[in-house]
Amino acid sequence: MNLEHVAINVPNVQEQAQWWKEHLGLRIVVAGDVAPYMNFVTDDNGSMVELYSQEDVAPLDYAQINPFNLHFAFSVDDMESERERLIQAGATPEGEINNTPAGDKLCFLRDPWQVTVQLVQRKTPMI
Repeated sequence: MNLEHVAINVPNVQEQAQWWKEHLGLRIVVAGDVAPYMNFVTDDNGSMVELYSQEDVAPLDYAQINPFNLHFAFSVDDMESERERLIQAGATPEGEINNTPAGDKLCFLRDPWQVTVQLVQRKTPMI
């Protein structure tokens, strides 16, 4: 058995999927054009997220969710420049860059729809 995808209900699927494509480097592999507008975005390794808008169910208030409870982590090679690039693209920083005892760098940002994105620069890559 393999994990196929993780899904989140969001209010503006098409715009959010496009932002994730443009700024997080994902590909849109399915772009639904009828409700619930299922959009599947993936990276080059096959990690996939479904963004959709189930109109009869209110989306979570992502701004109120602590980043430690829900976030989508992306590996980067240059933490500082990627963080700044995403801020310029409309992301909001959620704290500063943190260095772990293992030598990793971590930081949280919120995309324009308040979903938390974590940037991870590992001293030793996990995968």
